[in-house]
Amino acid sequence: MKKYKITHLVSADFEATAIVNEDEIDEKTNDLKEYKKPNSKFNFTMLKGTETITRTYYEEHGENINNSSKE
Repeated sequence: MKKYKITHLVSADFEATAIVNEDEIDEKTNDLKEYKKPNSKFNFTMLKGTETITRTYYEEHGENINNSSKE
């Protein structure tokens, strides 16, 4: 029996949060330093109901699919 891999490309809104020590940001000048943009130090939570599928595709899935060997 064939198997298929189904992939959805999804767009959604996320909340990114990080708990930091007071010496990691400059509260007086509003400088968030290395926390200006979300990165792996943040926890991400998808906001329910904001997701939309932008593209969907499927492909045959098996052990030898996309095998680039010259056998």
